[in-house]
Amino acid sequence: MAKASKTLDVRVDYVTRVEGHGNIVVRVEDGELVDCKFEVTESPRFFEAMLRGRSWKDAMFLTTRICGICACGHGTASLKATEDAMGIKLSEQTLKLRKIVLHAEQLESHWLHIYFLVAPDFFGAPSVIPLAKTHTDVVLRAMRLKRLANYICEVLVGRHVHPISMVPGGYMKLPSVRTLKELRGHVASHEPDVWATADLYATLKLPEFERETEYESLTDPTEYAFYGGDLMTSDGDRADVHDYKKIIHESIVQHSSAKHVKNRRQSLMVGALARFNNNSKQLHPKAREAAAKVGLKAPNYNTFHNNTAQVVESVHCYYEVLRLIDELIASGIEDEKPPMQWPKGRKGSGVAITEVPRGTLVHHYEYDEKGVVTGANLVIPTNQNLANIEADFRAYVPQLMSEGRSQPEIVHALEMLVRAYDPCISCSTHLVRVEFK
Repeated sequence: MAKASKTLDVRVDYVTRVEGHGNIVVRVEDGELVDCKFEVTESPRFFEAMLRGRSWKDAMFLTTRICGICACGHGTASLKATEDAMGIKLSEQTLKLRKIVLHAEQLESHWLHIYFLVAPDFFGAPSVIPLAKTHTDVVLRAMRLKRLANYICEVLVGRHVHPISMVPGGYMKLPSVRTLKELRGHVASHEPDVWATADLYATLKLPEFERETEYESLTDPTEYAFYGGDLMTSDGDRADVHDYKKIIHESIVQHSSAKHVKNRRQSLMVGALARFNNNSKQLHPKAREAAAKVGLKAPNYNTFHNNTAQVVESVHCYYEVLRLIDELIASGIEDEKPPMQWPKGRKGSGVAITEVPRGTLVHHYEYDEKGVVTGANLVIPTNQNLANIEADFRAYVPQLMSEGRSQPEIVHALEMLVRAYDPCISCSTHLVRVEFK
């Protein structure tokens, strides 16, 4: 690392425009970077402990409370883990409905992030509120798109935040073909807004910063993987989801109430950019058009382009929603009854990995012969990114100082870097430190 010519002392308590509480701590003395970390200060949450003793019927409804943004993603992963433990194979109809909901959640979260949380940085605003006056059309478009994504979930699973109609093996209530046709028309009417989003990001100049890391995601030979597949990394590792611990190695650090994760290197990255780097060839043709429009090519090592990848994925998910609805309309909706009883005498584990907006999400449950949870492990995308955020800090701070940036400019640049990851900090906290005296 090239030594900087001055000192720097940065402490940002509670980075703004992210979900949850995290602090940036950086100290440079006589040109030497001596302290650089991202502190997660959220109080521990005990969902893994709360799952123990719960029935298989309750697991999904409990774990959707982990996150109000990724409720459907947690619900999907939870259902998949329970279905894995029960030995359930889903029908094509249920699988398509699940994927539509999962895509809709990607849309809701990506549009929320790129408009409400990231865009103010590029318009010189402290938040989206002032943009309502200066860029009214942009804010109105953002609100229309976010409402659209929420509406898709409302139609198919009752509501986006904490869905109610998804259950192990199927749905308690299925949409009619008429409902799907109406939904399809409503989704299609927002196509101009989808492309206006890509047009907007094609005009924005993102910070110049590159640091190659290990990119982790699901991969599936049949599609751009969100729902299922194997776990893979850009360094060449691949594992069945049941063997996720061969790639995801968790550890505890003193300055964080969330664990850190690594594999071959000291850190790895999950999320939209990781998925794009690993699976871009499987994007919907329209999404490949969007990638060309915004100038995104794989591999890309600029963390800030995680937001550009979110734009590209939003185009992909939008057209996948239309495609899947069309297929369901063409085949018709058949009445299906999900299982109401736990398989007699069956016990064991169930593992599921699902791609949620911020990256790979693991739900791993142990069940007894009565279908009661005896143990659980949840690996959240944000805590997989925490070590990588700090690695980016260590590379970015010397670059910023060598460019002669002032301390306020460095602080803003580091806050933008954290926001680029779209962290969900509250969801990532899963431990409590106990001192024995």
